[in-house]
Amino acid sequence: MTRAASPVAGGTVPWPDDLARAWTERGWWRGTALGAELLAAADAAPDAAALVDGDVRLTHRSLAARADALAGRLVDDLGLARGDRVVVQLPNCWEFVVLTVACLRAGVVPVMALPGHRQHELSHLVGHSEAAAIAVPATLRGFDHAALADELRAGSDTLRHVLVAGGPVREGHTDLTALCAEPGDPAAVRARWDADQPASRSVAVFLLSGGTTGLPKLIARTHDDYAYNARASAELCGLGPDTVYLVSLPASHNFPLACPGILGTLLAGGRVVLLRSPEPERAFATVAAEGVTVTAVVPAVAQRWLAHAAGHGAGQLSSLRLLQVGGARLADEVARTVRPVLGCTLQQVFGMAEGLLNYTRPDDPDDVVCTTQGRPLSPGDEVRVVDELDRDVPDGTPGALLTRGPYTPRGYYRAAEQNARAFTADGWYRSGDVVRRRPDGNLVVEGRDKDMINRGGEKISAEEVENLAYRLLPQVAAVAAVAMPDPVLGERVCLYAVLRPGTTLVLDDVRSALAAAGVATYTWPERLEVVEELRTTTVGKIDKKALRDDVARRLAAGPAARPAAREDAPS
Repeated sequence: MTRAASPVAGGTVPWPDDLARAWTERGWWRGTALGAELLAAADAAPDAAALVDGDVRLTHRSLAARADALAGRLVDDLGLARGDRVVVQLPNCWEFVVLTVACLRAGVVPVMALPGHRQHELSHLVGHSEAAAIAVPATLRGFDHAALADELRAGSDTLRHVLVAGGPVREGHTDLTALCAEPGDPAAVRARWDADQPASRSVAVFLLSGGTTGLPKLIARTHDDYAYNARASAELCGLGPDTVYLVSLPASHNFPLACPGILGTLLAGGRVVLLRSPEPERAFATVAAEGVTVTAVVPAVAQRWLAHAAGHGAGQLSSLRLLQVGGARLADEVARTVRPVLGCTLQQVFGMAEGLLNYTRPDDPDDVVCTTQGRPLSPGDEVRVVDELDRDVPDGTPGALLTRGPYTPRGYYRAAEQNARAFTADGWYRSGDVVRRRPDGNLVVEGRDKDMINRGGEKISAEEVENLAYRLLPQVAAVAAVAMPDPVLGERVCLYAVLRPGTTLVLDDVRSALAAAGVATYTWPERLEVVEELRTTTVGKIDKKALRDDVARRLAAGPAARPAAREDAPS
């Protein structure tokens, strides 16, 4: 028998009432549902293009009407109620945007999964959020997402509906593309949701944490705070009705969704262009065809674009005004080549789905743009840089970043143990980043103070990789996952392993076991070091710093200098 999900509000950590009042008085929080703000923006130019996905082109009027119609069908046809959760695992497609806006209108809460997630991650997200529905592509890059959704539904007490976009819909599934059809009476469906809006302090969307202590945690973003996040970002970046924003990173990430991303562009009355991959040849052609003015990439993509432009020219990018780069630190020497090679302004973005966003400004001098990761978006953002005893350090001294503010939540969803570690009693969020603050307020990211691997902007928990190794690999007596440097992605996963007597292990064994367990491929180790023992600190903990230094030395030494019996080659 299907079990009803628990109310979403019960698992969230609210902001203090006095702060909520102050932020409302300052106009940062508007007391309006995010979906209502989006439709109000659409009213300014209803016949202008809002959304482009290949041959599909939707005006602001059509996008709004389809979203309101879908909101009604989710409630009336599928029986979803306000506060119910929907896991959204869609690629960059127009249905993703319509579904997101529909959820914001109806008060159904999307849980933003990634296309690369598999059974291991999705079963956790479905179970932890107590999702009532999941939205997936039929297939994507040869993987049968619809079949996996059936497996998830069979193993869940709450999951009732499988919504499928962009392909054949098998029996027992619901055609999401059909549900997104234009309504017969747009005015009537608009009036329904205008009169019945979600509360502005209720949860609008669940974003995913980087997973520093295991599987992703859920970050509850409210209508008030997430609307401010997107609106203020759009204003800072100079977005307006003439903006054409290209989405080539996964749209469910906070960066391309609301920094300013899809939501900020729509709030500014601009046009969103969707592309499923940032591969340079296709991306450059799309920029030229659509007159793209703004886009966001991670450092690895920026480097591929720079290499492509160096070999083929950047003439197709003549319309591109602003290139945002975030997700990981962009090397200073690479940053300095963006304007001369690509012909556009670079904007570095350092932020987190948990809230705080830092931007270099479009009119900042080159020294700031190329050597820092920006300064806080909002005058309400509070930032502390502290030592290991939480004492503030002087400007110019590296320290751990603590933050709080009008769009930084006070805790993860249903995660008391993690909240006790990640948030102070007075609401400061421990981001896990080590930064250095300059006298001008701009931050320079120096690294991480947690056991995190940043693979091209995807955050991978070393602890989770280790837990999986212990569970899936009977050969291992002890393991440690660490980041190894990579010139393209910044970091990749290296697994150190001590084996049980009489056993062997190669990298293919590790990857095959993870594949069989349904673990997302981007988390798989790409190098294996079999060692006799793991180095430890003086207090007996595994010395991750020493292991990171060790693999860096091995990489620098080159293949000929590495003892073949002790390791497997990186993939």
